[in-house]
Amino acid sequence: MKLFGWKSGREESRPVLSRALSTPGFQGAFGDAPQSYEAQVRDGYLRNPIVQRAVKLVVEGVGSAPLIASDPALLALVTARSGGQSLIETVAAQMLLHGNAYVQVLRDVDGGAAELFALRPERVAVEADASGWPAAYRYRVGERLTRLQADPVRPEVIHLKSFNPVDDHYGLGCLGAASGAVAIHNAAARWNKALLDNAARPSGALVFDPGDGTALSGEQFARLKGELEESFSGAGNAGRPMLLEGGLRWQALSLSPADMDFVGTKAAAAREIALAFGVPPMLLGLPGDNSYANYREANRALWRVGVLPIASAVLTGIAQGLTGWFAGAAISIDLDRVPALVEDRERLWGMVSGASFLSDAEKRAMLQIQEVA
Repeated sequence: MKLFGWKSGREESRPVLSRALSTPGFQGAFGDAPQSYEAQVRDGYLRNPIVQRAVKLVVEGVGSAPLIASDPALLALVTARSGGQSLIETVAAQMLLHGNAYVQVLRDVDGGAAELFALRPERVAVEADASGWPAAYRYRVGERLTRLQADPVRPEVIHLKSFNPVDDHYGLGCLGAASGAVAIHNAAARWNKALLDNAARPSGALVFDPGDGTALSGEQFARLKGELEESFSGAGNAGRPMLLEGGLRWQALSLSPADMDFVGTKAAAAREIALAFGVPPMLLGLPGDNSYANYREANRALWRVGVLPIASAVLTGIAQGLTGWFAGAAISIDLDRVPALVEDRERLWGMVSGASFLSDAEKRAMLQIQEVA
């Protein structure tokens, strides 16, 4: 009898959905936003401070959370660094950005799980069998291709993915949904930078008015334009006095307040980015989003809706993938030791301790505390 997709009678029960994505598992953006995952990572995570900070708030919370496991060896394996990277933080970041995370299980000479390493998700492709179930994973780096088996008991790769309503094999990340807001935020930043380079306003216009209706010759116009660009344009020449010849007068120009209102546009785009990654805008320092009483409430909301759900998905998925080596494997966050959730746990303990109709054993069971031998 076969397991995990190879069971008898299921070979023809799951057809493969058609996919038209440029990168496996990554949903493209719209409009002028970059379409590929690599381009969106460059424009989003590498060049956009809102995306980078939002992702770091979530993944650093996941990585710093105190863990408990069913086996000390399992906990040591999951928390050990591999290739200089923190496994849990890397996997959580890949789940947020790409929607897929692939954890390779490196084995020792006896076939045991010796090390866990997170593969870059854009390099991995699922190889499905005739019935649509994953049979292997192809990891490609340049011209080199490595085929990793999807063993149902002791897999070479543990595939973690978020929900994707249009694909059987790949998850859906947050970066594609936020790409439009990222493009707006980056464009507003470039616009503001250009305004600063030009003294935060159009310098003005030189009006040639000799009084007899004549116009500048082409040579005069080119010489005047070159002198303006060389000596009076840019931040380095801000405030430099200008000497005008006869017939020329300076007409100062400025943008209207509506044209200059890119600060509001950037803030609106930043709030959309924060929404896509599940981070309260207050924690990113965005104005006009003080919907929480204080930073403590916002930080608690971050853990409730951002950190804990993705941490549960990552830890549960890794534990299930390692059950072939660790029977009954289980990993979870020790909520009693999370500083941001102290008040929640305090209220729970107060409610349970005040329930006089419960026995001590029932109270300990509700609080998930093991009996002391």
